[in-house]
Amino acid sequence: MKDIYSYFLLIRPLNVLVSGLAMTISAAILDSLDQKIMVILIALVVMAYTAAANSINDVFDLKIDKINRPLRPIPSNNLNKNKALIFSFFLFLAGSVLSLQLPSKAYFISIVVSMPLIVIYSTHLKSKPLIGNITVSFIVGLSFIFCGTALGNVYPMWTPGLLAFGLTLIREITKDIADLEGDQIAKHNTYPILYGIKGAIKLISLLSCVVCLVALVPYFNNTYNDWYLIILLIGVEIPLIIVVLLLVKNQTISSAILSSKILKFSTIMGLLAIYIGSL
Repeated sequence: MKDIYSYFLLIRPLNVLVSGLAMTISAAILDSLDQKIMVILIALVVMAYTAAANSINDVFDLKIDKINRPLRPIPSNNLNKNKALIFSFFLFLAGSVLSLQLPSKAYFISIVVSMPLIVIYSTHLKSKPLIGNITVSFIVGLSFIFCGTALGNVYPMWTPGLLAFGLTLIREITKDIADLEGDQIAKHNTYPILYGIKGAIKLISLLSCVVCLVALVPYFNNTYNDWYLIILLIGVEIPLIIVVLLLVKNQTISSAILSSKILKFSTIMGLLAIYIGSL
């Protein structure tokens, strides 16, 4: 039972559930919820890959997590890292087998593009300044393109994909500030380590301005209705402003941790804004 609970914590169940919810909302945006089997398959593939990514990431982050997240299953010695790696392999396998039930372009995205990128990120790119952040953001954004491809309607997914990319990129840099101590010990060259917390906050502020402005474009070109603007302002724009002000006023790791949680909430709110705004 202890091992089962450790595996459960390893995959970060909340993140996995959010990824499945994101695909369900995406299907709703495409007005495709009636394709129940397809939607379930899409959600399960993305959830399996998310769980696998979280697992393999913890395997290669052991040294960092001993400092930043000592209570996680592997650094706390509740789970052997070799077992976690095997578990990750089977999660990738399960996601890949499920994706083979989808159209060929969709399983190409998952098996040939996303899965290798997840592995390469965890093994080689995580410590690279911005490159690792952009890779993770690209994978998250690509999940929406994957959903659109599987359901045969890609175009409406570009907006949520780009919004998810931008918000994830901001969140990843914010998480690098939060992980500063462990990354320094592991000798990772993340952006905050190379350019300092102040430099990272300046970049976060710039990216937040870009995301705020670009996210308004679909409203002003009449792609989405007034509800899109209202939910976007409440769930994305205002939280981004709060994150920037929080980081500028209090340039600490604790502020970065709180900001990261706020940004996770904003991604879901952005999806809701697109869904309700498209009705």
